[in-house]
Amino acid sequence: MKHLLGFCLLLASAFPARPASDFVVPVEAHKLGNGLRVVLSKDSAAPVVSVYVIYDVGARSEERGRTGFAHLFEHMMFEGSVNAPKGTQDEVVEGNGGLLNGSTHPDFTEYYDVLPSNKLASALWLEADRMRDLVITAEKLQNQKEAVQQERRLNFDNQPYNTAISDVWPTLIFRNWQSSHSIIGSFEDLKAATLGDVSKFFKTYYAPNNAVLLIVGDIQVTETLKLVETYFGDIPAQPAPKRVDLTEPDFQAKEETYKDPLARVPGVVMGYPGPSRRSPDFYAIHMIDAILTAGDSSRFRMDLVKGKESAIDYEADLGWPFAGWLDYRDPEPYALFIKYKPNFTADQVIAQVQDEFTRLQSEPVSAAELQRVKTQMRASFLRDMQSSLSRAKALAQYEVADHDAGLINTEMERMLAVTPEQIQAAAKKYFNPRRRAVLKIQPAGEEGK
Repeated sequence: MKHLLGFCLLLASAFPARPASDFVVPVEAHKLGNGLRVVLSKDSAAPVVSVYVIYDVGARSEERGRTGFAHLFEHMMFEGSVNAPKGTQDEVVEGNGGLLNGSTHPDFTEYYDVLPSNKLASALWLEADRMRDLVITAEKLQNQKEAVQQERRLNFDNQPYNTAISDVWPTLIFRNWQSSHSIIGSFEDLKAATLGDVSKFFKTYYAPNNAVLLIVGDIQVTETLKLVETYFGDIPAQPAPKRVDLTEPDFQAKEETYKDPLARVPGVVMGYPGPSRRSPDFYAIHMIDAILTAGDSSRFRMDLVKGKESAIDYEADLGWPFAGWLDYRDPEPYALFIKYKPNFTADQVIAQVQDEFTRLQSEPVSAAELQRVKTQMRASFLRDMQSSLSRAKALAQYEVADHDAGLINTEMERMLAVTPEQIQAAAKKYFNPRRRAVLKIQPAGEEGK
């Protein structure tokens, strides 16, 4: 359940599994006249508030010839607005002991500020000002083009495995270009981006009617809504952007080998087209992932790392490597990445992983193992909900993808209701070698250095 770009999910815990209904996240949903959706969740356990703005645009919204544009624009949003020049937001938030950041995903782009609750008005004003009046100039665009190119060099081109995973893997698991192109983009496309492109992108996607504002933490609801209306209410709406077609053609098994000059041990990526979001199989696949990868008692840890001693490390999830099970629209494949010892071959490791799926297909999961995994899930959920930022992210993803932030209070129950029979049926349906994409990553050796 670990992710290439820093996503982290399930960990072990020792609490008995119980229904999640004994813990309820307060959720109040509102909508301004300009279409901005506002979700509030009050929690006064600590004098902290998270302001989280999510825009319904990501890498899968990009046009041909403009790959990496969603990520480029994420950088542009930190270049300053009319009333808050570059650096102002950092000074205000970090100067008050807070933190801020943003990130680009396949289906959305997020920005957040976490700071003392008595500074809520400052955070709202800053986010509203850049939603309304971002300053876009040729100089700022050039600076961020160079920043994004440098980020690609540092985090992808000069890191083992990452170029293969970011550039090659999507072309194997997807056929539709909207999903198969690199999330980070190419140098050629970044260099070709014009000032007009950026201005058009901002006007199209960074409008209030294409965004959700989440405010979570130590707030007074009535006063908070007044502040939101004051700062965001007069930002004009824009025509709704046209949504791209993410439909995938019939999947065909595909395999490729990538020679990585930076890798020191071999790795293999395996993936399977997944179920529809929030379908019964969706929850069953997520449960399978937990059985295989969550905690020191997981099957991969016990069978591949400690038993056969083939695997060194592994990552897996619905939506891997650039998203998690919650923040990905359909189509959402299930994929895993295993680094393994060089005295094994890629085919041996692939067969070992497939054997784990075969075991799930032929043997119902025991009540004890399923109880352990459900305990971990519930404990992880409760732990995450203690953080105002984690709560805001979950609320935002439900609101953007499902138009219902309140799902945060019911999804865990659906997850915990998954049965051994559902797990076995899903394993049979989805984890067939004929539905599998494989990327073998091999060290290039001395000639590749």
